[in-house]
Amino acid sequence: MNKQQIKDLINNKHEALFHFLATHNDQKWNKGPEGKWTTGQHIVHLIQSAKPLNKALGIPKFVLQYKFGKANRPCRSYDDLVSRYLAKLAKVNGQVVSPYSNNIPISSPIEKEKLILELTNQKNILLKKVDKLSDKQLDKYLIPHPAMGRMILREIIMWSAYHVEHHHKILVQKY
Repeated sequence: MNKQQIKDLINNKHEALFHFLATHNDQKWNKGPEGKWTTGQHIVHLIQSAKPLNKALGIPKFVLQYKFGKANRPCRSYDDLVSRYLAKLAKVNGQVVSPYSNNIPISSPIEKEKLILELTNQKNILLKKVDKLSDKQLDKYLIPHPAMGRMILREIIMWSAYHVEHHHKILVQKY
């Protein structure tokens, strides 16, 4: 997948989620199935997951290479990444939580607009960072993912688009 296709994928997954949120009853924002995250908590999780990715993409590449190494295989396709992620989730019964998303507070419907704006901001930061990266950099450097281990930059950026879709699907199915 080239950079423009990745950016389109990111935009499309976010726009689908934002459309859902625009039509989602505000009274459901801070309610969810028993023992599961509320709608607001899903959005906070997406924000908390996007921030470290955006930060990592700004680290000097020689530091990334020193800390995490460089790719020794070709980049996986989007579909392969999704399949691998779903297989990982199945192995742990869906219990993969980023270390950045423990004990997410429940937000009020009043915070909905602010949180959607913050998620939009994080998406836009990601898009700008993708623009600044060369294809060589996207396919060379690695960063860690809590469930998938070290991933090539292009892969983790594509996965981040799927991550939005994954939580959107959960919201549609359960809320």
